[in-house]
Amino acid sequence: MYAIVKTGGKQHKAEKDSVLVVEKIEGEPGSRVELDEVLMVSDGKAVKVGTPFVAGAMVKAEIVKQGKGKKINAFNYKPKKNVRKRWGHRQPQTTLKVIEVVGGK
Repeated sequence: MYAIVKTGGKQHKAEKDSVLVVEKIEGEPGSRVELDEVLMVSDGKAVKVGTPFVAGAMVKAEIVKQGKGKKINAFNYKPKKNVRKRWGHRQPQTTLKVIEVVGGK
């Protein structure tokens, strides 16, 4: 059984015991979260598609760690003006381990 969940503006495929790296979710490592914005649930035989979400479906997960993503470097340059600007950014991320996928009604 798997589900497609929406979190942080992105969609992720969640199966039991899978590990997801998503946008930051508040919580300490070891705490449990419930993702209730489930777009689709499949059990191998039947597929339930929500409009926009499947009623009663949720994904239960545990926070494994909080961290930051890979550094993104950016650079502005204006020729003949002696203007150069360089900066970087690391997006906060949460690593989740899926415990259970609950199908909807």
